[in-house]
Amino acid sequence: MSDARDTREHILNASFMLFLQKNFKEVTMKEIVERTGLSKGAFYHYFSSKEQVFEEVMDHFFAAGIKQNFESYSFETLKEFYQDYIKDAIAKMRSFKNLRTDNNEETFSTNHYFLIFDAMKMLPSYKKKLLDNNQEELKYWKKIVHIAKKSGEIKTTMTDEQIAKLFIYSGDGLGMQLIMSDPSAQKMEKFKSELQSIWDGLYNALKG
Repeated sequence: MSDARDTREHILNASFMLFLQKNFKEVTMKEIVERTGLSKGAFYHYFSSKEQVFEEVMDHFFAAGIKQNFESYSFETLKEFYQDYIKDAIAKMRSFKNLRTDNNEETFSTNHYFLIFDAMKMLPSYKKKLLDNNQEELKYWKKIVHIAKKSGEIKTTMTDEQIAKLFIYSGDGLGMQLIMSDPSAQKMEKFKSELQSIWDGLYNALKG
C-alpha cells in the first residue's frame, strides 16, 4: 500500500468480504488481521476493535452501494428522472461489485441483506442513515411526480406520494425477487431491463 488511505481501504475491503461470508458474531479480529496480510501492530494502528471495523465497513458500503445522488438527476420530466435513476442504480451496483476481492461475479445476494440487518441491530446510527435515505428518496420522487402532473406529462387522480411509492416499491420488490430467484452473474442486466420495462409500463399508464 502506498499510503495510509490505501491501507485503510484495503482493510475495509478485506473485512467486508469476511462479514459478507459470515455474520458479525462469527468473524474474529484474528481472521480480519490475517485476511489483510498486515502485521497485528500495523492493523491496530488503524482499528482498535471489531466493532469499529464493522461500523466503518458499513459506512463504506452505504456510500458505495446504497446512497444515490438524486441531485444529479434530470427534473425536466418524470421519464428522464426514472431513466437517470436506473443508470445511477446500475453504476452503484458496478461500484459495489468492485468492493469484492474474490472472483465471485454476483453483485448482490441475500448475504448483503443479512449484513444490513446485522448493522441495523447493532448500529443505531446506521439504521437512522438508512431510514433518512428512504425519506430522501421519497422526497425526490414526490418532487418529480408533482412537476410531471403540473406540466401535464402525466394525468392521474392519485397523490404524489402514492405514485412515488409505486415507483420505489416496484423497484425494491424487483431487486428482492431477483436476489431470491436468480443466482446468475447476469442479475445486474436483468434488473436493468426488467425495471426499465416495469417503469415504462407504469409511466405509460399514468400518461393516460
